[in-house]
Amino acid sequence: MARHKIYAGASLRETRNRHGLTQRVFADRLGVSLPYLSQMENNHRPVSAGVLLKLASEFAVDVGAMAAGDADRMVVDLAEALADPLFDGAPSLADLRLAASNTPGLVRSFLDLYRAHRAGQDRLAALDEAFGATGQNAACSPWEEVRDFFHYCDNYIDAVDRAAERFACPDGKRAEPMARALAALAARGITVQAADLPSGSVFLREGNTVTLNALADRSTQVFQLFNLVARETRADLLEATLDLARFRSEAARDIARLGLANYFAGAALLPYRAFLSAARAERHDLERLAHLFGASLEQVAHRLSTLQRSGERGIPFFFVRVDQAGTITKRHSATRLQFARFGGACPLWNVHRAFETPGQFLRQLAQTPDGVRYLCLSREVAKPGGSFRAPVRRFAICLGCEITHARALVYADDMDVSNSAGYEQIGVSCRICPRQDCHQRSVPPIDREVTIPGDRRSPLPYAIA
Repeated sequence: MARHKIYAGASLRETRNRHGLTQRVFADRLGVSLPYLSQMENNHRPVSAGVLLKLASEFAVDVGAMAAGDADRMVVDLAEALADPLFDGAPSLADLRLAASNTPGLVRSFLDLYRAHRAGQDRLAALDEAFGATGQNAACSPWEEVRDFFHYCDNYIDAVDRAAERFACPDGKRAEPMARALAALAARGITVQAADLPSGSVFLREGNTVTLNALADRSTQVFQLFNLVARETRADLLEATLDLARFRSEAARDIARLGLANYFAGAALLPYRAFLSAARAERHDLERLAHLFGASLEQVAHRLSTLQRSGERGIPFFFVRVDQAGTITKRHSATRLQFARFGGACPLWNVHRAFETPGQFLRQLAQTPDGVRYLCLSREVAKPGGSFRAPVRRFAICLGCEITHARALVYADDMDVSNSAGYEQIGVSCRICPRQDCHQRSVPPIDREVTIPGDRRSPLPYAIA
């Protein structure tokens, strides 16, 4: 399969500016002419194979990360936003790619502005307080701001990830997680005990005494202890990372601090090199990995999607978690598949069917409108409350990769990935999906005209132009 061309003008300019080089000096070190460099920096030409090799050897650039990343995500976000009837038609996909590659700062500002518009419309529609958010914070909620931070970092925070790995593997070998966490907290004068706690509580802290919920799974208990370790022993690292992020509000900073502590916890429970090695050896069998590392299936699936360390990348996965209403509560993609931000997810995606078969994995061969094919793996996960009357939290998770990586997964062993007829046609969101023959479409695409046929009846009451 031919590789797609890489246009990375913004990355080239960033690399040159980071090293304080003029265009002429930079061109000489890359072994190209000054006009050729200028064309690549302006995305008039793709980055050549020779330049990619020079970038890797001379400037330690992770060339694998240049083929995807922010531009892909912003193209999908732009397409969704510009499909709004507010705009008189959307630019071509090629124009959107140029905008995302050449002016990422401007695109992010536009998306912030559109989110502010959507937020205002939603408040008015709900008869909420029309002026409940003002100033910069009106652009998006603190939760959305933090979600975007992790999303555009590829859900991989290098400094925090490496610190967690050093903690979990002090001598280069993985230490017993619970003992390691308890020892680190004891060194800080913190005592840990276990007892039954009110429904929903994972742990309680009173001074230097921490009480874990004895009814919680061991993986949950260890995760929470690692979270405490991050806040107690790596506070300076977390705060430095927050400073770099430049969040707009203290609320967003507080949410992100918890998110970074959770990130440390997941990375300590599943340390990078040990987990990547085991994932390859076990052919990404989620149940085997959960058993080997004492983790939950959701923790394993989420961690697989974060293996994006420069020079030591795992398979590019997407990971998503949805609730029973179809709302996406966690999302990340290291693939070309990006998730809807302003509308619901595609109903043909097998993650929605996982609730019908609790305890079983569902596999799906899927193809998006851009022609890219994926292997999707979905499963319902339940989080009991520990007693008869305690509520059970139910979600469905989905892990997937492009079909070129499918043979590295045990789940593809008996599937005919070469059969085009075996792929279900899915989309990102009905609002921007171009398919005209989808029987599950919930709304027409808002960038197309529709007509109401009077001479025939079909599953949809309208026809798409």
